[in-house]
Amino acid sequence: MSENAEDNAVSIPAQSDGTQAATSATATLTKDAGAGEILLKVTGLQKHFPIKKGLFQRQVGAVRAVDGIDFEVRAGETLGVVGESGCGKSTMGRLITRLLEPTAGTVEFEGKDITHLGVGGMRPMRRDVQMIFQDPYSSLNPRHTIGTIVGAPFKLQGVTPEGGIKKEVQRLLSVVGLNPEHYNRYPHEFSGGQRQRIGIARALALNPKLVVADEPVSALDVSIQAQVVNLLDDLQEELGLTYVIIAHDLSVVRHVSDRIAVMYLGKIVELADRESLYKAPMHPYTKALMSAVPIPDPKRKNAKSERILLKGDVPSPISPPSGCRFHTRCWKATEICRTTEPPLLELKPGQRVACHHPENFEDQAPQDTVLLTAAKEAAELVADEVLAESAATSAAVAAEVAEIAEAAEAAETAEETPAAAESADKTAAAAETADETAEAEAAPASPSAENSSEPEGEGKK
Repeated sequence: MSENAEDNAVSIPAQSDGTQAATSATATLTKDAGAGEILLKVTGLQKHFPIKKGLFQRQVGAVRAVDGIDFEVRAGETLGVVGESGCGKSTMGRLITRLLEPTAGTVEFEGKDITHLGVGGMRPMRRDVQMIFQDPYSSLNPRHTIGTIVGAPFKLQGVTPEGGIKKEVQRLLSVVGLNPEHYNRYPHEFSGGQRQRIGIARALALNPKLVVADEPVSALDVSIQAQVVNLLDDLQEELGLTYVIIAHDLSVVRHVSDRIAVMYLGKIVELADRESLYKAPMHPYTKALMSAVPIPDPKRKNAKSERILLKGDVPSPISPPSGCRFHTRCWKATEICRTTEPPLLELKPGQRVACHHPENFEDQAPQDTVLLTAAKEAAELVADEVLAESAATSAAVAAEVAEIAEAAEAAETAEETPAAAESADKTAAAAETADETAEAEAAPASPSAENSSEPEGEGKK
């Protein structure tokens, strides 16, 4: 926003005191959320959607969309959230923006518990927490003009920017790369990428401190994705924004994120900084995700793929597996994985993982040396090179690899034994054939000798 607009925004009760604009083009962080300080803290967050049946609509179960997650977001950073479809990423985003009521746990924003604030209590906080929705087509009201859509936050919060709402909306449109003359147009007149830019302009209208972007580029083509991602980066540098970006594309997450959280079936299984996660993932599920990222290198066209194929589908969140929720598809799962849920522990500085048998780190349960049947079946889909790496940090996998090697050697020996016997039989048969040939050649020689001697005897007589 402009300097005057920021001064006006400071007068709103929800805005923290001490916000001063250094320049008209750059916003600074508040004293309450200085660079590097904790802006958002989530503890034990849960969201269970009830399943009701019957005439009296009694609850018979629940969909455990988010089932106990803990993380922090520091001011000025970008936290990326990745995982398979249905793992609870979007639900988590709606919970921390309080678009959904949590079942349990706490959400703290700038040290204030906002978990169960009502509509009136949440209204001032909406200035500081905004969301960019996943679908740019359904998130914009087709009956309203772009000016009305982007200007709605000012009217809802009772803010009148310097120069009026229309002037500020046109300035926001130019900030996100749109023509200010588009003020009176309707959403159907724009492409998908332009609609997403409109959604970004609406989210930035009140100069928020935290922006939750729910798959902001998933509905866009590759060229438009790059434009929107670069726009988000530029706006973060100019306005000092803090992002929570939910995405499927691991390449996009790597490009924009400072830290990355990996979710699986309502749980965070690994949380680490970008470099550590991509260089040495510690959770087997994270390793499988990383193996799916294509490498744009023509030299690797004919190289053997080390893609890790996971066995089966994601279990139902209605009745998730006991213990570690990934043990039904993991090639390292042992009995402790089936019975005991691993806590999210910091095994390396800045890298937390919930796993009994992590990759690229010492085994946390070395006493378990027997793989589950499901793990043996899953190992059949994993490349030998990956199993060899896993064997270095898992006694159970090492034992399984050794057993497979012994079985392979035994099979080779069994194949060599019949071959040797067959070779010996062929040699014996060849020897017999040679003897018979020699006898056959020697047999007609004696009659000819007798015939040749008879005339000689007769002559002597």
